[in-house]
Amino acid sequence: MPSLNLAIVRLVNIGTDNFAIWVINAPYPSGYALRDCVWSPHLTQAWISWQEMFAGHHRLDLPPGSTPPPTNPQIMDLVSPPNGQTAGPYTSRLMQYLGISLWRWVFDGSILGSLECSQGMAMGKDTPLRLRLEIRDPNLIALPWEIMQREAGQSAISLSKQVLFSRTTTEVDPLPDLRTYPTLNILLVLGYDEKLQLEKEAAILKKTLCDSPVVGNHSQGYAPCTVTALLQPTPQELIQELESKEYNVLFYAGHGRPAPDGGLLFLQPGTTLNGIELAQVLTRNNVNLAVFNACWGAQPAAVNRQAIPSSSLAEVLIRHGVPAVLAMRDQIGDNESLSFIQAFAQALRKRLPIDEAVAEARQHLLTIYKFNQPAWTLPVLYLHPNFNGELIRSFDEGITELPTMPNLASSIPTAYLRSLEGGVSWSLEPGVTRIGRTIKDNHIVITEGSVSKGHAEILCRNNLSGATPIRTYSLRDLSSYGTWFLSPKGWQQILREEVSLKSGMQLKFGSPTGQIWQFISEDS
Repeated sequence: MPSLNLAIVRLVNIGTDNFAIWVINAPYPSGYALRDCVWSPHLTQAWISWQEMFAGHHRLDLPPGSTPPPTNPQIMDLVSPPNGQTAGPYTSRLMQYLGISLWRWVFDGSILGSLECSQGMAMGKDTPLRLRLEIRDPNLIALPWEIMQREAGQSAISLSKQVLFSRTTTEVDPLPDLRTYPTLNILLVLGYDEKLQLEKEAAILKKTLCDSPVVGNHSQGYAPCTVTALLQPTPQELIQELESKEYNVLFYAGHGRPAPDGGLLFLQPGTTLNGIELAQVLTRNNVNLAVFNACWGAQPAAVNRQAIPSSSLAEVLIRHGVPAVLAMRDQIGDNESLSFIQAFAQALRKRLPIDEAVAEARQHLLTIYKFNQPAWTLPVLYLHPNFNGELIRSFDEGITELPTMPNLASSIPTAYLRSLEGGVSWSLEPGVTRIGRTIKDNHIVITEGSVSKGHAEILCRNNLSGATPIRTYSLRDLSSYGTWFLSPKGWQQILREEVSLKSGMQLKFGSPTGQIWQFISEDS
């Protein structure tokens, strides 16, 4: 996918209002461009008006020496509601005005030309353009760059289907070796929040993350989803859980606040974790995406209304090498948050890249909560500059290592393994399908504690001796605690042996109290 990366930096030796905007990565050699510009007074006034209308925190000012807000009545009229005008039309006007003003400030001259040519190349490849914006001035981090729009009537840049927008930074630690996963495997951490009823909130979030309008199986293209919940863990319990299993997503819900070292997350009353501390365990355990349903995760800390450089939680995690971070720029309501989370999780399970999934969920928020409300502007996505955003293995990659034999007739029936409790199904193809607790080595991942890392294999064999090809399946146990199948005599253990599978057979892996899986063959 073609990518265009822009950087904005303040030119402190020239004047406090002078900036440089340049292309630091382009999909074609002549696409690199640079221009100088001045932060205008009407942008300052629009930003102040935005914060007065929408912000749930103390106002952040531009640095001392910036041009003061204008007193020209014509400029003030653009961002102040006329007498008698209701708040609804005014908020829409303010949203649009600031969005268009930010666009015109960034995309002008050679920068606009580079964007248009890059979009043309992407259209020629029938793919979106990936646009990443790097804000190197801490006082501009808090601005809602996601609302930029070229002109009235056109889509905001973060809602576009032709441009996938995210923020980034080049001052990062290198990425570890990344790989895509066959499942969405989420560690849900519910921290301290005096408003939360933890067990109820955990059940709601589990349902929100895993529910989809279509049953999540491979034949329909949806990736399975598993969620493990930790309620008010200690830092040691959080670290132990991340190190004991393989998670590709960390999801935090609870209280948070800005602070100099990446904000503070409240795991328990009086027990906090800052961004620098969290980054160490996330990068060490190869978590690809961190999502924070907490206030101000993308908001920098401030002293005397001046932003502290590189202080937001999202910035700190990206700089330490976490591939993708999604956090809220401001306060977000519970209903708005649940709507976004559900749409985002469904988009990920459709195997969309993370930035495309965020755009789809953002569109969902705007449709429900309207353009003139800030809900759709609150999620802020940071992507590591070397990360392509792919989290879930593409459907066309398949889930087995051995391909179908080319001389087999298409009439050979298929089979799958399904969970009777979670509605998740896995197709079984010819060859070997490995089952276990770790994502790295298995096609079917079951995260229960009694399941071994490499627990079992389902072997598919093709009998071509007769006129009609016949496909048979068997299960080979490789585990420490065995696999259980339901017989007329009750649950029977298989330990380090191989048994034939018949359609309808029920299985449990690792423990007779584990979740129930059923083997189904479509020729039954």
